[in-house]
Amino acid sequence: MLPLASNVFILFREGGLGFMSVLTLLLIALFFAAWKAPAWVREIGLIALAFGFLGTILGFLQIGDVLSANSDIASNIIWGGVKVTLITSIYGLIIYIVSLILRIIQKPRI
Repeated sequence: MLPLASNVFILFREGGLGFMSVLTLLLIALFFAAWKAPAWVREIGLIALAFGFLGTILGFLQIGDVLSANSDIASNIIWGGVKVTLITSIYGLIIYIVSLILRIIQKPRI
């Protein structure tokens, strides 16, 4: 397997299968909407962006629960958790950028 492909699958798994699966379905829906329902491209991109940030907020809540239960956690463990928490918002942001690019491509020429 290619190193890049294996890194993508590791990030997918670390980001949480629930949130990452829904975001992937939104990415597929985005390409389908660009083909069949161009008016929905913006809305699907915004939903993906909001859903990615929702995953990040819930991840920070989990970090807060762990920190409130244990006060003697090493900083590298905390920052590793923050890194994992940000994966869903990065993926949602990438999907939103793809939706913006698709909207630019679909705009009628003047």
